Amino acid sequence: MPFFIDPQLTGRGRLQVDALALTITTPLENATVRVMKGGGETAILEEMLTDSSGQSPIIELPAPPVEFSQYPSEQMPYSEYDITVTAPGFEKIVVEGVQILPDTLSYQDCFLSPVTAAGGQVEIIHIDEHTLWGNFPPKIPEEEVKELPPSTGLVVLPEVVIPEFIIVHLGRPDDRSARNIWISFPDYIKNVASSEIYATWPEQTIRANVLAIISLTLNRVFTEWYRNQGYDFHITNSTAFDQAFVPGRNIFEEISRIVDDIFKDYIARPNARQPLFAQYCDGQRVSCPNWMRQWESRDLGEKGFFTLDILRHFYGFNIYLRQAQQVEGVPRSFPGTPLQVGSIGPDVRRIQEQLNMVSTHYPAIPRIRVDGVFDEETRASVQKFQSIFRLSSDGIVGSATWHRLAHIYVAVTRMAEL
Repeated sequence: MPFFIDPQLTGRGRLQVDALALTITTPLENATVRVMKGGGETAILEEMLTDSSGQSPIIELPAPPVEFSQYPSEQMPYSEYDITVTAPGFEKIVVEGVQILPDTLSYQDCFLSPVTAAGGQVEIIHIDEHTLWGNFPPKIPEEEVKELPPSTGLVVLPEVVIPEFIIVHLGRPDDRSARNIWISFPDYIKNVASSEIYATWPEQTIRANVLAIISLTLNRVFTEWYRNQGYDFHITNSTAFDQAFVPGRNIFEEISRIVDDIFKDYIARPNARQPLFAQYCDGQRVSCPNWMRQWESRDLGEKGFFTLDILRHFYGFNIYLRQAQQVEGVPRSFPGTPLQVGSIGPDVRRIQEQLNMVSTHYPAIPRIRVDGVFDEETRASVQKFQSIFRLSSDGIVGSATWHRLAHIYVAVTRMAEL
């Protein structure tokens, strides 16, 4: 039976699927990926195999017109697809409701578990509706800068540090039945931003919203807000208390690259050590006069407002941007100057060693001489790393590439020690 294409799906979005082994987080080559229309449709639209980096080819899929995501509309601004991934020796995984926006590339990571003795298990991941489309509880207002007198007993960290991992509670804070999951800090921010805003919005708007998301998250971490109430997590995925987080959801390229670029930055006010608890709402179904109003931020970006201008429009003109100096889990801070062809020294040697270590799990990354000289071979290896890990493939090691390489290096080193 031929597949029926909704005549409203006049746009085109793109999708790439990554298949990885859950226990050791290594790529799965020749995994079978099948893409079907969401909503119970079983007709297979695409079937493909992953390469040595665990990645499928990039495919185009029908999506609504881009106009649907530029203003509040009664028309769903994204299309939904279901994905199945299978690989010998691993349990099947099914992802329902993958969201495809027009003119964007969507990444779907699938972590497959090894087959158990019982066998025949299928993991099903359901992606909830986007917060700008579905119905979610409005945020309960809080003070944007927390009052922390000594008598409260609350403990705050001595400085703002980017945590290696965020512990997310999948429910309201008092829901003891809800589970906690660990996720790297940048991946958490990408997930929230992909759940809270549309990747089709202007870049300056996306940056402003990502900074609000980062700042709200770091405020929770810095003040140890939930830990000081006796909980064992950093933040929840309840929109009434924190912000949306959907385990296993797809991430959009535009959002991913911006997060990699600015995940160490946050909003602050003068004379306040803590990051601003930057609350926000859609500004249409929910009114929030003193917060970021997401749809209005889109309009400001469309009018040519820069990131800081957008933020000051909502949070006041005395806010400014700070950058955390320490990222947990990264052995050495970014040297400050990008490394490229012609660079020499111990920092170049360090990235050469890290690239060779990562290449043991990602063989598409060429192994190189470790001599502290950034030559064309090193550039080619950096470019392949950037391509696999969704960074700008310019062959230059800037802050985003430095931190992503260090993060992956630490991960594969830990696996080698097991």
